[in-house]
Amino acid sequence: MELLIMINACKIASSSRVTAVIPCFPYARQDKKDKSRAPISAKLVANMLSVAGADHIITMDLHASQIQGFFDIPVDNLYAEPAVLQWIRENIAEWKNCIIVSPDAGGAKRVTSIADRLNVEFALIHKERKKANEVDRMVLVGDVKDRVAILVDDMADTCGTICHAADKLLSAGATKVYAILTHGIFSGPAISRINNAAFEAVVVTNTIPQEDKMKHCTKIQVIDISMILAEAIRRTHNGESVSYLFSHVPL
Repeated sequence: MELLIMINACKIASSSRVTAVIPCFPYARQDKKDKSRAPISAKLVANMLSVAGADHIITMDLHASQIQGFFDIPVDNLYAEPAVLQWIRENIAEWKNCIIVSPDAGGAKRVTSIADRLNVEFALIHKERKKANEVDRMVLVGDVKDRVAILVDDMADTCGTICHAADKLLSAGATKVYAILTHGIFSGPAISRINNAAFEAVVVTNTIPQEDKMKHCTKIQVIDISMILAEAIRRTHNGESVSYLFSHVPL
């Protein structure tokens, strides 16, 4: 609500252009009507931003890329992938013997892109949910035996999925398990689940501030993506292309 008020305040003060930088887009998971009478909240947020007066949106790793189509104004959906690749190469000594794993079928495109750029293999886990935030059954597709498994997803909320996935990978023979996430929401029992899980590290970007969470969980590490957003703002302001940021980390 504060963002909408600030956008409107800028607009009625005769700003020529208003760009909203939203690192973690709200209600991004409610992007379709998956059951009767369910709201499409992401579309509602898009409408409110447009009506408030936003001319341009900059965000990162949308849960579903089709959310860009909810807007009639330009949307730059930046990717954390270049920063994730850099972190893997610099912090995981055995990264050449790793396997990139998606905790659900929907993230297959994301993990194949990372696996291709690292020149390693990938696997995925098929999960069945009985209700929201509760996973009923998991099936691993791929061979993780004697490898370092790196779980990659766009967000984690209560962390039930990634913690179940970590157990599944270790039981399948993985030597170590890392989790790399763009948006670490970490609500409810998430922190206690991470502390009790067998992760070497749970790595998140700072699209959501993590200082308080890190005090209660030593496994959480943060990738700073402020330079990516700063460069996107600079390029947008100067009328330059932001495509470079889709595959490179600005210096």
